[in-house]
Amino acid sequence: MALRLVADFDLGKDVLPWLRAQRAASEASETGSGGADVLENDYESLRVLNVERNGNIIYTYKDDKGNVIFGLYDCQTRQNEDFPGSAYKSEHDLNWLDKREYFAGNLGHGFFSFPLDLLLYTFEKDLQVFSCSVNSERTLLAASLVQSTKERKRNELQPGSKCLTLLVEIHPVNNVKVLKAVDSYIWVQFLYPHVESHPLPENHLLLISEEKYIEQLRIHVAQEDGNRVVIKNSGHLPRDRIAEDFVWAQWDMSEQRLYYIDLKKSRSILKCIQFYADESYNLMFEVPLDVSLSNSGFKLVNFGCDYHQDREKLSKHLTLCVFTNRTGSLCVCYSPKCASWEQITYSVFYIHKGHSKTFTTSLENVGSHVTKGITFLNLDYYVAVYLPGHFFHLLNVQHPDLICHSLFLTGNNEMIDMLPHCPLQSLSGSLVLDCCSGKLYRALLSQSSLLQLLQNTRLDCEKMAALHCALYCGQGTRFLEGQIIQWISENVSACHSFDLIQEFIIASSYWSVYSETSNMDKLLPHSSVLTWNTEIPGITLVTEDIALPFMKVLNFKGYWEKLNSNLEYVKYAKPHFHYNNIVVRREWHNLISEEKTGKRRSTAYVRTILDNAIKVISNLEARNLGPRLTPLLQEEDSHQQLLMGLMVSELKDHFLRHLQGVEKKKIEQMVLDYISKLLDLICHILETSWRKHNLHSCILHFNSRGSAAEFAVFHIMTRILEATKSLFLPLPPGFHTLHTILGVHCLPLHNLLHCIDSGVLLLTETAVVRLMKDLDNTEKNEKLKFSIILRLPPLIGQKICRLWDHPMSSNIISRNHVTRLLQNYKKQPRNSMIDKSSFSVEFLPLNYFIEILTDIESSNQALYPFEGHDNVDAEFVEEAALKHTTMLLGL
Repeated sequence: MALRLVADFDLGKDVLPWLRAQRAASEASETGSGGADVLENDYESLRVLNVERNGNIIYTYKDDKGNVIFGLYDCQTRQNEDFPGSAYKSEHDLNWLDKREYFAGNLGHGFFSFPLDLLLYTFEKDLQVFSCSVNSERTLLAASLVQSTKERKRNELQPGSKCLTLLVEIHPVNNVKVLKAVDSYIWVQFLYPHVESHPLPENHLLLISEEKYIEQLRIHVAQEDGNRVVIKNSGHLPRDRIAEDFVWAQWDMSEQRLYYIDLKKSRSILKCIQFYADESYNLMFEVPLDVSLSNSGFKLVNFGCDYHQDREKLSKHLTLCVFTNRTGSLCVCYSPKCASWEQITYSVFYIHKGHSKTFTTSLENVGSHVTKGITFLNLDYYVAVYLPGHFFHLLNVQHPDLICHSLFLTGNNEMIDMLPHCPLQSLSGSLVLDCCSGKLYRALLSQSSLLQLLQNTRLDCEKMAALHCALYCGQGTRFLEGQIIQWISENVSACHSFDLIQEFIIASSYWSVYSETSNMDKLLPHSSVLTWNTEIPGITLVTEDIALPFMKVLNFKGYWEKLNSNLEYVKYAKPHFHYNNIVVRREWHNLISEEKTGKRRSTAYVRTILDNAIKVISNLEARNLGPRLTPLLQEEDSHQQLLMGLMVSELKDHFLRHLQGVEKKKIEQMVLDYISKLLDLICHILETSWRKHNLHSCILHFNSRGSAAEFAVFHIMTRILEATKSLFLPLPPGFHTLHTILGVHCLPLHNLLHCIDSGVLLLTETAVVRLMKDLDNTEKNEKLKFSIILRLPPLIGQKICRLWDHPMSSNIISRNHVTRLLQNYKKQPRNSMIDKSSFSVEFLPLNYFIEILTDIESSNQALYPFEGHDNVDAEFVEEAALKHTTMLLGL
C-alpha cells in the first residue's frame, strides 16, 4: 500500500502483558501462592485516553470491581512508568482541598486508592473518564469524569452534577481539587513548554467547555520534603479566558497551538493561539473560511480520544482539521455533512498558497454500507484523504497547483483495502491514533509500493504522482534513484504526457538540495511540467482563490516566519521566482557566435566561466567514489563547459537575490551541488544502460558494426539529449563524442547525416579525429568522411582535412584557401614581373587564375610578412585543380 502505518504503541502488546504481570505479582504476594490466574475480562475496558507532547500515553481500564484505573506509558523509553511514591491512601489520610462535603455526601467513602502501587491513579467509583491530561513533570493529573447512569440513579436523593473535573496531586500527596462540577462536558489539557530542561514553578491547564469557552488555569506548585510536590495556590487558581463563542477547536500537541473557529455574522473565522515556554500566548492570525458550521454543533479535535461521540453517526458529521509542517504550510481540510454516499465532496484550503481545491468523486459499490466517514491524515509534505474501501487521495501540500502531482487511487486498487477501516485520529508529527484498537501508528509513505505503482500503472498522472512521492520518500538516496533509473532505462517511452527522463532529472535534483533552505521550493523548479489539462479519472476539481490570513503579530519566529514568507510570496511574487535557463541560453548563444566570428569578449570573463565549470566537474568527481564504466568527463568540451559555467553564475546570482541572510559560501556550494547532481543523474542513467547491455571501451573505435546493445544505448542517449535540450541543461563532457560514435556505428549514412543536420548529433573534434584515423579509405568510408567534413565548422574542418591524406582532402584545403584569398580581393594593375615560365599547363583560364592567386600571395607576403600561412601555394592549387578536373572527366 502507498501508505504504511508502523505501530509505535499497542495497548495489547505494550501495556496488557505488563498489567497482567503486575496483577499476578500483587495477588501472589497477598495469597502467598505462586500467583492467581488473571481474569481476562478485567482489561476489556482498556483504552487510550490521551497522547501528550513528550510521548506520554495515558490509558485507563476498569478492574473487576468497577474501579477506574489510570496508567502511563512513555513512548521515548518504551516503558510503562511506575510511581513508587504512590501508596494506598485511606480516606482519613487524604487532604482534600475543597468540596470535601460534596464528595462525602454524593460519592461516598473510599473514592481514591491504589490497588497497584506502580499505576498512576485509581478512582474507586463506577465512573466514565472522557478526558485526562498529565503535566510534563508527572506530578499533576487533571481528569473529567461522568457518573454512570446506575450511580446517578443510586444518588437520586442527593443529585449532583453530571461531570466532575478534578485536579489531583499524584507525587506523592494525592490531594484532590474540584475544578468544575457542572452538567456540561469539560475537556482538560496541560500545556507542555518547549523548554523542559528544568521544572517550571507554574503549570498551565486548558479547560474546554461544551458551553463554548476555553479557560487557562495557572497552577503554582512547590517542592517540599524532598520529592513531594504540592499546589501552592490551591485556594484560588487564576484563570484566563482564552476564547469563547467558538463552535470548533483543535489542539496541536507538538507545536502547542490552539485552533478554533467562531461565527461572526454567519461567517466562519479560523483563529490560532500560540502558547510559549515563557508562559505567554498570542493570537497569531485570523482568516475567513468558506465552510458551513452554523448547524454542526460542537466539535473538538485532538483533545484526547473522544469516546463520548456516537461512532455510528460519525460518518454523517462534517470533518474539519488543520495541518501544518515545518516548511510553513497551513492547510485546512474540510468534508461537509454527507446526505448520501453516491458522491463525496471534500475541500483543502491551501492557505499558504492563497487558493482552495474542492474535489468530488463518485463512489463505486454504493450498496456497501459506509459507516466510517472521510479520514484526513497529516504526512508532512502530503495530506492523505481516504474513505476505507473506496478511495485514497494523496495531496501534495507544497506543490498543489497541478493535480498530476497528487495521487488518486480508487477502490479497485488493492492498496486501499490494506488500510485500516476504523476511524483514525491524526496527531502531530505524522502520528496516527486508532482509538478502537488502542494503537498509535507513525504514518509513512511506502517506497516499495510507490515504485511498484510507478512500474505497473498505465496512467501518466499516476506515474507522475508516484515518481514524485517516491523521490520525496528517498530524498536523493542513491539506492532509490538507482531503482527508478533501472525502470526508466527499460521504459523510457512509457509516458506520453511528459518526458520521463526530464521529470526525473528535475525532481531528483530539486530534492538533493531541498533541505538546505526553507525557500528552495520557491527558487528551484520541482517539475518540468508547467500545465496539466488532462482529467484525472474518477475525480473532478474546482480551484478557487481564498483570502489570505490577517497576521496579528509583527515579530515572527520559526514556523510563523516561514508561513509569513509564504504569504508574502503569494502577495508579491509576479512572476514566480523559479529559476530557468533563459538568460543562460541567450548568453551561451552569444558566446558561441563570438567564437565563430573570432570576436570573443575579454578572456578574463571567459576564463571565469570555464573556472566555474572546472569546479562543477571537480565537485561531481568528489561525489562519485567508484570508477565510471562510460567514457565521460575524460575530454575537453568547451561548449558544454561554457554552459556549465554560465549556469553556475546565473544560479548563484538568483540565490543571492532571494536568499537573504544565507552565507555566500554556502550558496556557492548549493549551486555546485545542484548542477553536479544534474550531471551525475545523466551519468547514472547512462551508466545503468551501459552496464545493462554489457558494453566495453572498444565501442570507441570504428572497426565494428553497431550491435543491438549499442543501438539501445544510443536510443537512451538520444532521449537524454532531447530531455536536456528543451530545458537547456548542460551535459557531461564526452557525451556528444560518445553519442556520435554510437551513431556512426548504428545508423545508415543518410540517417546519420539527417541526425547531424537536425542537431541530434553534435560533431566534436575528438569524435571526428577518431573517425578519420580509424576508418580506412574504402569507397563507403570516403563518402562518410567527406560528408562529415562538409558539416564541420570551418576551424575544425581545416584541422581535420590535414589529418586525411586523400585527394578529396587536398581539394577541400585548396578550395578553402582560394576562398579566403578571394574574399578581400580587389582588382589591381597586373604585375608584369611574374615569371610565367613556371606554369607547365597551357590552359589559359587556369593559367590566368593561378597568376592572380600568385599575385595575391606575393602582395600578402609583402604586406604581412609575419602572418602565418597554411603551406598552400599557387602550385598546390594548380595541382589540386588538375587532379579534380581529371576525376570529373573520368580520365
